[in-house]
Amino acid sequence: MTRTSTLTKIAYKPFGLAFGVLGGLIAGKVFGVVWKRVSGEDETPQPLSDDYSTREVLLAATLQGAVFALIKTAVDRYGMRAVKKVLDTPEEEHRARP
Repeated sequence: MTRTSTLTKIAYKPFGLAFGVLGGLIAGKVFGVVWKRVSGEDETPQPLSDDYSTREVLLAATLQGAVFALIKTAVDRYGMRAVKKVLDTPEEEHRARP
């Protein structure tokens, strides 16, 4: 297991912001597709809408949270791995330096 260097963490910050926005957009689209397949409706229930039951609204919120968390975690993990791959040197090089 390797440790993430301070430089990598700092360098990842701007990428992390961009990846976060991209992940949020992707999560919104994925949730829309999943909700449409689950419910058969084009639009997702809004929390304050009287057109949907409380059960539907809570189910949609739970599903949306799960989709967002999954995609955000995947984007963060793979984004950090990509940044580390570009910025970090292999362990052997770290040990060989005086």
